[in-house]
Amino acid sequence: MNRRLFSTTCLIAASQAWRAWRAKGDDLGPHEPSTGHLNAIAPTLGGRQFWADELFFHEWHVQRNVFTGHCRLLDGFNLRHAWGSFEECCAKLEHIKQQRQLPPMQGPAVVVLHGLFRSAASMTHMSRYLREQGGYSVFNMNYSTTRGELAEHSRVLDKVVRSLEGIEEINFVAHSLGNLVIRHYLGDHTNHELGIRPDARIRRIVMLGPPNQGAQMAEALGANRMVHFLAGDSLSQLGRDWDKVETKLATPACPFGILAGGRGTAKGYNPWLGQDNDLVVSVETTRLDGAADFAVLPVLHTLMMDDPKVQQYTLRFLKHGYFVSEDGRHPLGPQELAPA
Repeated sequence: MNRRLFSTTCLIAASQAWRAWRAKGDDLGPHEPSTGHLNAIAPTLGGRQFWADELFFHEWHVQRNVFTGHCRLLDGFNLRHAWGSFEECCAKLEHIKQQRQLPPMQGPAVVVLHGLFRSAASMTHMSRYLREQGGYSVFNMNYSTTRGELAEHSRVLDKVVRSLEGIEEINFVAHSLGNLVIRHYLGDHTNHELGIRPDARIRRIVMLGPPNQGAQMAEALGANRMVHFLAGDSLSQLGRDWDKVETKLATPACPFGILAGGRGTAKGYNPWLGQDNDLVVSVETTRLDGAADFAVLPVLHTLMMDDPKVQQYTLRFLKHGYFVSEDGRHPLGPQELAPA
């Protein structure tokens, strides 16, 4: 048999096997819904910048691909258990809940968001610390920072929050751009005239290196077409389009604390910024009036979430509403709300 005939025969055999599998649909186990896709448990191939979480249940989560729109169901080890439509992945999850008799979610939780160019992997250590030392259910949310605008990321966050059925208290911990996603989400769900308010379960927020007043670095880098292509619209919104996006950002009505990185010197880690900074964001631009507490630690922007003191301060604020002590708080601007 020559090579061409052999290849053709293999393709025909594979096609017939695929049709037979779709018709039968019994490889998923008895009474399990078939999605019409090959749903063997398998590791993912990475590509975290192309996936956004839309639903969490304990360690299980459903993600959507930002390019194709199809979804996948992952477990706590990021093994894929199903793929297809959102509804198909949810059906598979429901089967797993029943099969494994998984209990409903309950208690306090923390939703963790990463920054620009990063993925949920960058917040792994912080998530583990909050889970092990704080006793929280932690949902380390992945979203595609380099694809789409803040408004789109806000809609994804809304889906995640609404998926947390049974959770009684929701806190947020975010790094860099993730804080603007939260503020956009809060703005999208706040209308005092219509009586619209964010989810009542939201209790406290810790902001790590937040560009609350835009970012000089983003404005400079955004002028480079190649960097803009790689970073997407979010970079422009942090820089040249800041005036437009700022109107969409709400100041949290719940107690929130801000941790900034800096050296305590006039030039910080990056002399180009002209003031104290964490190499990427200046201390001054992290400030936001209404913060219940504010602190500056000697940490770099990209690594601050892994710093032990940052993790300790974060957990202390979530538990008590301050970074060091009640008497040692450094609130910013008018305080309309006392720390809860």
